[in-house]
Amino acid sequence: MHELPVEGAFEFTPRQFGDDRGMFLEWFRGGQFLDATGQHLALAQANCSVSAAGVLRGVHFADVPPGQAKYVTCVAGAVLDVVVDLRVGSPTFGRTESVLLDDVDRRTVYLSEGLGHAFLSLADGSTVVYLCSEGYAPEREHGIHPLDPELGIEWPTVGRDGQKLEYELSAKDAEAPTLAQAQADGLLPDYAACLAYRRSLRNTPSPRH
Repeated sequence: MHELPVEGAFEFTPRQFGDDRGMFLEWFRGGQFLDATGQHLALAQANCSVSAAGVLRGVHFADVPPGQAKYVTCVAGAVLDVVVDLRVGSPTFGRTESVLLDDVDRRTVYLSEGLGHAFLSLADGSTVVYLCSEGYAPEREHGIHPLDPELGIEWPTVGRDGQKLEYELSAKDAEAPTLAQAQADGLLPDYAACLAYRRSLRNTPSPRH
């Protein structure tokens, strides 16, 4: 498990144990996660999203505090998973990092509170599951348009099968503001506030793993 260039985002590649019966892996271990990130992952909600090829979801983020940290993997199919630093004042503000999540390498991405999240499905039936530190709260949820040129995300144009992708966004995501608009409207998280909130979590007793 290693930290990505965006502070507070991590990529984990698990060891897989397979034979002619199938395969086994541990996609989350509390002790390993604590050693890498310095904090526990509080589990408040677990989500499962199934998408056709070309479905583009995000960029989603939540008000901090409490925000919503996410631990994300793809158990079937393939997605390009993208982390976006939306924290005003961050040294990497506006930077994006992409990780291929699929049913081959079975990587996982962790995004701490205040980071934006998006993914593009590269195959029909791509199934993404993620653990969340907070439950869904519509009044605290926001979005940035994933095709905003200022973000400069290099979304794939062909899927896993080599066929051309036609991007499909939800109505909400299609109407989301640009990064500049969201910043002007005061919607983006504050970097210092995000760090302070994460430090406070480290002093909060957590269940044993």
